[in-house]
Amino acid sequence: MKINPAFVEKVLTRFIRDELTKFGFTKGVLGLSGGLDSSVCAVLAARALGAKNVLALIMPYRKGFPADVKDAAGLARALGIRTKRIDITPQVDAYFLRYPTKSRLLKGNKMARERMAILYDFSAREKALILGTSNKTELLIGYGTIHGDMACAINPMGDLYKTQVRELGAYLGVPGKILKKTPTAGLWPGQTDEGEIGVAYAEIDAILFDLADKRKSRNEVIADGFKEQVVDKVISLIKGSEFKRKLPPIAKISFRTVGHDFLYPYDWDR
Repeated sequence: MKINPAFVEKVLTRFIRDELTKFGFTKGVLGLSGGLDSSVCAVLAARALGAKNVLALIMPYRKGFPADVKDAAGLARALGIRTKRIDITPQVDAYFLRYPTKSRLLKGNKMARERMAILYDFSAREKALILGTSNKTELLIGYGTIHGDMACAINPMGDLYKTQVRELGAYLGVPGKILKKTPTAGLWPGQTDEGEIGVAYAEIDAILFDLADKRKSRNEVIADGFKEQVVDKVISLIKGSEFKRKLPPIAKISFRTVGHDFLYPYDWDR
């Protein structure tokens, strides 16, 4: 599962430049939380596009996670990228004042979608494409909000497991305090990814690597020394989140249907 970070950096910076250029863009925008994934993405974007062509939005809710907000701003200053801090408290609280709930998960999902709505607004204002920050671990187990933090125009991070993102971050010079942070989605104070999932990222990634990359069966993964209940939980998360990894299916009526037969840009020339 170890990566060659120099090679990965080269591939991902080239990916960012090529994909934006392909669609006529030169600028990228991303949400910068002060966590590992968005920090690594910000460094890659700055190196790929030039600092002046990257806009990072820092979008806190109330006074939660002040250290993360500070770390995000500090990293942006070090990279020389542009930032804008937008407090999402007024619009989120206005919504739940009218439609109250005791569910922290519903509130967290609303925050994630509010942030993404702001990112898409600034994408249009800046004529920039949104760079996604969801890693491979999150995508495979569905640990993210559909149309929230999982939304983007391109995702340079999506084929790196969480532990690989940390390895790349160390190579790229991401500050140690960010590298060592306990991963959190920032949904509520005290919330952590591993606490919610119930399994440590190192173990999840090793199991996912066996299942997805090595294409091992459930029994083969268990034979590798992983606990049966943990393997079954990871498989259940993969299966239960499949809808998050696909475009909405379209019922086929015509001879050429988007997503079925009309697939490639060159179709316009035919």
